Amino acid sequence: MENEVKLTKLAKCAGCGAKVGAGVLAQILGDMKVHHDPNLLVGFDKSDDASVYKVSDDLALVQTVDFFPPIHDDPYTFGQIAATNALSDVYAMGGEPKLALNIMAVPKDMPAETVHEILRGGYDKAYEAGAIITGGHSILDDEPKYGLAVTGFVHPDRVLTNSGAKPGDVLLLTKPLGIGILTTAAKVDMASLENMAYAVKLMTTLNRAARDAMVKYRVHACTDVTGFSLMGHGLEMAQGSDVELHLNVSAIDLIPEAVELARIGILPEGMYRNRSFAEPYADPGKTELCRQDVLYDPQTAGGLLIAVDPADAAALYEELKDAVPSAQCIGTVEPYHGGKRIFLH
Repeated sequence: MENEVKLTKLAKCAGCGAKVGAGVLAQILGDMKVHHDPNLLVGFDKSDDASVYKVSDDLALVQTVDFFPPIHDDPYTFGQIAATNALSDVYAMGGEPKLALNIMAVPKDMPAETVHEILRGGYDKAYEAGAIITGGHSILDDEPKYGLAVTGFVHPDRVLTNSGAKPGDVLLLTKPLGIGILTTAAKVDMASLENMAYAVKLMTTLNRAARDAMVKYRVHACTDVTGFSLMGHGLEMAQGSDVELHLNVSAIDLIPEAVELARIGILPEGMYRNRSFAEPYADPGKTELCRQDVLYDPQTAGGLLIAVDPADAAALYEELKDAVPSAQCIGTVEPYHGGKRIFLH
């Protein structure tokens, strides 16, 4: 569809790069009182991807919400990316998305066809995930935004959180890194068409296959790698689990063009927020600065970071190789010895 509205020109930040920094969020929520409910299995106290509430011995609800400004000029593609990203939090908890509600903000002069295409993109991606969009809410705003509030189902005994990683676990990742840098470069026409098409493919690939594979194995912790970057979300996993993460940088799939763009300083604002949050807890070793930058790059609809029992790691890795965009065995979980939480090797 020919689209005269350049959606990304209407947004100050793109995609998950628009997220409030993790450090700022921690300060805002730090003194919030958490009310006790024995059926609330997961709340916001451990910086998890979604909340989980037990309904019965066999059923728990997974609830999440995610929305952001345009990361692509084509409205249908933007709708798909936003929906993929919102659905991902349910997959990260080991759940299956079932119901969703649209969240939308549009400028009053935005063409109706553009709005329709954004919504159609979201509907199609939710349908692919097996979820039903049943309504939603929209407001007028100078900057367009779109996303979903999603409800999923999971067995109460099979909930995955970001705080269950155990020493000895193997860390697996299911998508490459560098999307935030590529989309930032695209705004100034410095990203190749080939790599932007690849980025769109990644951002519209559901984490459904990764979730379906990992629930067959002894996975102790999981989180999706989105706006806080691999380093930010990895730090939340390390702190929540009271462990260290040791990452083999050469084993991490960094999009080559993103590394080169980082080398010349083409970086999203969110990278600096993520570095400010996580860098004090990281030992970079001898890792080149531009590669560190990609590890701090905010991802939109990124992959899953999985901490799996070492006895199951090889089997899960083999299954993921045929199911996800980029199956990677990127490191291990070790006991915490005080000081730094993430070590790059």
